[in-house]
Amino acid sequence: MQIPIENIYYLLCYAWNKLDEKERVNVSIDDKTELLDLFAKILINATKMLLKRGIDKNYIDYTEELAGVKGKVQISQTLKSNLLFKQRTICTFDDFSSNIISNRILVSTIYRLTRTKGLDKQLKNELVSLQRMLSAIEQIEITNSLFKQVKLNRNNRFYGFVMNVCQIIYESTLPSEEQGKYKFSDFTRDDKKMNQLFESFIRNFYKIEQQKYKTVKKETIKWQFDNTDKDSYQYLPQMETDITLENDEEKIIIDAKFYRETMTLNYDKERIKSANLYQLFSYLLNQQDTNFKTHNATGILLYPTIETDYNLNFKYNQHKIQIRTINLNSNWRNISSRLKEIIEVDKKAIAQV
Repeated sequence: MQIPIENIYYLLCYAWNKLDEKERVNVSIDDKTELLDLFAKILINATKMLLKRGIDKNYIDYTEELAGVKGKVQISQTLKSNLLFKQRTICTFDDFSSNIISNRILVSTIYRLTRTKGLDKQLKNELVSLQRMLSAIEQIEITNSLFKQVKLNRNNRFYGFVMNVCQIIYESTLPSEEQGKYKFSDFTRDDKKMNQLFESFIRNFYKIEQQKYKTVKKETIKWQFDNTDKDSYQYLPQMETDITLENDEEKIIIDAKFYRETMTLNYDKERIKSANLYQLFSYLLNQQDTNFKTHNATGILLYPTIETDYNLNFKYNQHKIQIRTINLNSNWRNISSRLKEIIEVDKKAIAQV
C-alpha cells in the first residue's frame, strides 16, 4: 500500500495532535519527496522555529573540580582528593543552561540524520548549518527511554512535536555496515507501526474535527460472564476499543484496522476478516448495560484502502454493524469528508438490511 507523502504527513500531525504544524511543511499529493527527506524537512522547520522563539533553558546540577569556589564545596571529596594544597576544590553548583535533555536529543538527531544514507544533499547542508548554530549543546546517546525524561509544560509544549519527530527519526534510522553511518528503515512498511499510527490518527481526527460526540476515547469493556470466579476471570484478555464515540443518546464503537488488503479471499470470493468481525461483536455485546444507547450502539470496522471502497451494512438485534474504508490515496479534503460521513450513521441503508 503506497500512501502519498502528503497524507503520511497529515496522519502523523493528527496522531501527534499537532495540527498547527500541518501547513508548515510544503508537501502535496503528487510530491515525489522521499520519507527520509520529509522527516528532514520537518526537523529543519521545527528547529528553525525553536531558534526563532529561543531554545529552552533550565537549571542543571553539576559537580566539578574547580580552581576556586562555586556553589557548595564538597569538603570530604576535596580532602580525599588532596586538592586543597593545589588551591582547587570539588563543588556542586547549578547553571542556567541550554544543555538540557530535550536540546541534546534534538542535536543528536540532527547529527544522526546527517549521517544517514540517501538524504538529499541540500537538506543535509541545512542540517549541518543548524548543527553549527547549536554547537554549544552536547550530544547524547539516544534511547527510547530517554524521551520519557523530557518534561513539557505550557511554556515549552512545542518541544512535544519536536520530540515526536526526533523519536520517529531515531526509530527509523539503524546503524549501517559503515561505521558511524545509518540507513533509513521506512516505517510505512511495518504493519504494526502503521496500525498504531492509523488508530491514533482516527481517534484524534474525531476528537478535533466533529462536535456531535462529546466523548472520544479508548474504552475498557468488562466481560459479562455469569458467576465467574476471580481465579478464572484473571485469565480473560482485556477488552479495549480503539475508538468509542459517545453522546447522551448515541454510541459508536470503531475498530480501526490497518491491512494491506481489506478483505480476505476464500475460494476466489472476497470475505470480511472473521476475527475482526468477532472482535467487534464481542465489544457490542459486552458493553451493554442499563443505558438504552448501549443496546443500540453502532459498530464500525474501519480499514484504509487505496483502491476499492467498501460500504457494507448489517444489523444484529438493535446493533448496526458497518464495514467502511478510507481511501488514503485521495486528496486530504476527500479523506476528511469521508471520515465525517462515516459517523453519520446511514439509517436508510440499515433499514434495508
